[in-house]
Amino acid sequence: MSLRDRQRAETRLAVQTHAIRLFTDVGYDATTVADVAAAAGVSAMTVYRHFPTKEDLVLYDEYDPVTASAVAAAPPGPLSARIGHALSETAAHGSSSEKAFLLARLRLMISVPALRARHLDSQYATADAIVAALGCSPSPEEEFRVRATAMACLGAAHVALLRWAETDGEADLAGLIRETLTSVFGD
Repeated sequence: MSLRDRQRAETRLAVQTHAIRLFTDVGYDATTVADVAAAAGVSAMTVYRHFPTKEDLVLYDEYDPVTASAVAAAPPGPLSARIGHALSETAAHGSSSEKAFLLARLRLMISVPALRARHLDSQYATADAIVAALGCSPSPEEEFRVRATAMACLGAAHVALLRWAETDGEADLAGLIRETLTSVFGD
């Protein structure tokens, strides 16, 4: 990663961290992008450069490419098992500070109706990333099957995330994801 890329990533994280703190302390609707910019010590234009919408300040993460790569690299087997394994492995590798940040973001997603609606868009984007990573054939039937399986897995993972938030992040997130996937797909 180049110096410029590192600086952009650091700025993005700083802005998002201030946004999550403000949204949690002051309220999502009561906090403006200008408030976030001021707290982060950047211009509103810088915020918008990294996060095109206010919702993106909460929803943005880099899990999609990581998850998609993990699905593509998973050993052969049922697609639901490959996707499920990638989702649980991605959840298992976060540090405690990353998990605390995810929990704060998740609480906002649960409590703010606009974020709940946009979260569904992010699930579509994750499914798109999985479809692209698997290099689905041009067959519409194959793409349909992969997309359906990916969305079912993501829906199950979402239920696990909700349960994890209910436990204040104390439960094993990867284990909850595996449990919900087993509930949906069986062994």
